[in-house]
Amino acid sequence: MFNSIRGTITEKFADSVYIFSGGIEWDIAVPATDISLLPDVGEEGRIFTWLYHREDQMKLYGFCAQERRSTFLELLKVEGIGPKGALKIMGGIGQEELERALETEDLARLEAVPGLGKKTAQKMILALKGRLTMAKAAAPYGDLVEALADMGYDKRAAADALARAEGELPPGVSGAEKEKLLFKQAIVYLSSSS
Repeated sequence: MFNSIRGTITEKFADSVYIFSGGIEWDIAVPATDISLLPDVGEEGRIFTWLYHREDQMKLYGFCAQERRSTFLELLKVEGIGPKGALKIMGGIGQEELERALETEDLARLEAVPGLGKKTAQKMILALKGRLTMAKAAAPYGDLVEALADMGYDKRAAADALARAEGELPPGVSGAEKEKLLFKQAIVYLSSSS
């Protein structure tokens, strides 16, 4: 529905931002760590969004980068973490530090995040270890990495398989055909290494 909103930042608060775009001032819930990364009040900015919609509530969540939104969506897959909890977790720990804590199973660091208890931290490690990677690892085929991750493959392994597959492409292949070939070959590599 919404991918992002570009406009003038009109207000910044501890956990939300107002952005004026197309005659509408949007109230967007944003993790505290992302607020400082957005442009100053009065400047133009872009916020990547996700709409939470229930029968009794609609809330727009925003992030400074697509990678941050992906992290938010991954957190929502963990049992016991809803949108407010995911926002609070992301506001208490930076992206790289979160990834490092999950990869090294640093339970103590995760428990230090405000509002995150031992059981939920353990669930996060089980559910997300290997699924969160830095955007650089997924570039330039982020959509393909995400598709492979949705199939159950580790994001880093998927990014590596795509890079390997790219090196073996026949010359002159481009566009949709290139992505199709990369995807197929990456699955072959990932399946053979499992």
